[in-house]
Amino acid sequence: MAAGANGGAVLGWDMGAALHLGTALGLSPRIIAELLPPIEAVMVRKINDNMDQHHG
Repeated sequence: MAAGANGGAVLGWDMGAALHLGTALGLSPRIIAELLPPIEAVMVRKINDNMDQHHG
């Protein structure tokens, strides 16, 4: 995830790290691969909206 205080935006998550974290928590990599992308899309949108409200 990358964000800047000068009007930057979050572009996405480190999916490799997310996959390793989920696997370490005992989740199936297949389940992670299916569920994570839609969750990431919503979270990135919400984080960017929140940053816009606080910085703009």
